Amino acid sequence: MPEDGALPLDALRNAGERPLGFYLHVPYCATRCGYCDFNTYTATELRGSGGALASRDNYAATLIEEVRLARKVLGDDPRPVRTVFVGGGTPTLLPAGDLVRMLGAIREEFGLADDCEVTTEANPESVNPAYLAELREGGFNRVSFGMQSAKQHVLKILDRTHTPGRPEACVAEARAAGFDHVNLDLIYGTPGESDADWQASLDAAIGAGPDHVSAYALIVEEGTQLARRIRRGEVPMTDDDVHADRYLMTEQALSAAGFSWYEVSNWATSEAGRCLHNELYWRGADWWGAGPGAHSHVGGVRWWNVKHPGAYAQALGDGKSPGAGREVLSEEDRRVERILLELRLVEGCELSLLKPAGLAAAQKAVRDGLLEDGPYIEGRAVLTLRGRLLADAVVRDLVD
Repeated sequence: MPEDGALPLDALRNAGERPLGFYLHVPYCATRCGYCDFNTYTATELRGSGGALASRDNYAATLIEEVRLARKVLGDDPRPVRTVFVGGGTPTLLPAGDLVRMLGAIREEFGLADDCEVTTEANPESVNPAYLAELREGGFNRVSFGMQSAKQHVLKILDRTHTPGRPEACVAEARAAGFDHVNLDLIYGTPGESDADWQASLDAAIGAGPDHVSAYALIVEEGTQLARRIRRGEVPMTDDDVHADRYLMTEQALSAAGFSWYEVSNWATSEAGRCLHNELYWRGADWWGAGPGAHSHVGGVRWWNVKHPGAYAQALGDGKSPGAGREVLSEEDRRVERILLELRLVEGCELSLLKPAGLAAAQKAVRDGLLEDGPYIEGRAVLTLRGRLLADAVVRDLVD
């Protein structure tokens, strides 16, 4: 990774044909959830590790330095930013004014598209009406709350600290602050969760009135507290059959409530309610990821930053890119990634991306009820409901 972050000359070729987004990573959490393996840090974990450089008190100013670096690296690229997504960690542990300042730096350096989608993630206990109002006034127009479950015993297994009912209240507060687009994140398949528990979570989420719901199967990642608890026999391992049953419950409940799937794990009440930023990822557009451990992609070049907040701040303070490494994707890499990501979308992927073995696999998948036959005839591979349950297996066959 060059110290100045310079990109290969070809990276910005035909850039005007692709939207540009920004991901801003805030790596701080009040507590660590037992299932989480994201690049996040609690105050205890940072104490004595990186000192003042790792502090969240001056984090906004540090991240703004990377936004300015992005302007230098991208040169005279004229594209206004189409989406901004602030994730973590818990971004809303920072003052609302800090998030607004970070957004303001992107606006100043690049400009924002007239219809720019600006999202922040938030834990329910980390915001209040005044905080949300300040975000809305500062240019944010979408908020995503981590609900996970409506049942206290499930939240306890996940080490989530909010109380049941608080996420639903947050949706109402966000609406009152002027947010038209609100997402609730749910996790299904937690050890000890029953069908009735999951149905209660779905009912609570739908009843809160968001226009977007994300629902993910719990993945037990190595090195997490949950993985250690399962290994010790304190809680049972997750079950793939249970995950499948819960997914079907999710599809049924959300469809009945007026939501439509547009990506395997995401549902929205309208096209306007979709998360445009995530669609940049799924469609291989360009995005700059700022913050410790953040990943970026511009014109087939992918890079990632150093993970520790102290090392990240030190690099920028020395006038260097915080990039830890990068790769230039080959045409074959990009073909495979397009299939991997686009097949998960409701529009599916073009059959023209498939090689002969993949085309044969697609024909078999249609016969097996994993791909829709109508879109296939029209030149696209689109997952059926059963295909969504087996999406990873379908993708493996199609990329051959």
